[in-house]
Amino acid sequence: MTIHSESLELQVGGESIAGTLVSPGSKMPGILFVHGWGGSQQRDLARARQITGLGCVCMTFDLRGHEKTASQRLSVTREQNLDDLIAAYDRLVSHPAVDSSAIAIIGSSYGGYLATLLTTLRPVKWLALRVPALYWDDEWQVPKQALDRKRLQDYRQRLLAPGDNRALGACVDFRGDVLLVESEQDDYVPHTTLMSYRSAFINAHSLTHRIVDGADHALSSEESQKAYSAMLGSWISEMVIGARLDRYPHYAPWYA
Repeated sequence: MTIHSESLELQVGGESIAGTLVSPGSKMPGILFVHGWGGSQQRDLARARQITGLGCVCMTFDLRGHEKTASQRLSVTREQNLDDLIAAYDRLVSHPAVDSSAIAIIGSSYGGYLATLLTTLRPVKWLALRVPALYWDDEWQVPKQALDRKRLQDYRQRLLAPGDNRALGACVDFRGDVLLVESEQDDYVPHTTLMSYRSAFINAHSLTHRIVDGADHALSSEESQKAYSAMLGSWISEMVIGARLDRYPHYAPWYA
């Protein structure tokens, strides 16, 4: 890994002392977490802190309609939440330590759906989707909370093609690396939906599909949470460290 060394002087008590500032000469990958509907950034923070240790800059945020803006829950639309995601992405890549060509998006459920749409609007190298939801293309500006739940349940039971859905169409065009994580006992995002996503990633550089055994949609049990964290950590480690080794052949993580 390239190391940048800069000589400097420190002023102390009217005198000058010499110092040297040593910093990475290369920028780091950026990772953006997108929570699901009804969730918040809190559940992502522990994973973000863990992944930061791999040599990444991580960011979490709350979509409108959640936490401090919960008063907007009944009125916020998918379009507005996609705008939230774009704003978060732009803030992350503006960080001086972030390599804008090495961005990962980690989305859960509704956040996974929004993440796929983001790939058509901003460069994304890695895409991790846990139980990504699907929504029909119409009623785009109707409040998210007002969408017919029974219709959604029926819609997700259908095997859909990329031409049937905007998010799946985005998957076809994605050429990065993909992680799909399914919950075995999911009552909200069924196996059929995961298969619709999986079938759409025909141009992905790589595709990894994992199932959390016995898990429900929300990963309610501690065992399920740990299993998902292990899957995500392993995949991110492989992708990020692999990419840094490709770009910087002499790079080695401090814990190697």
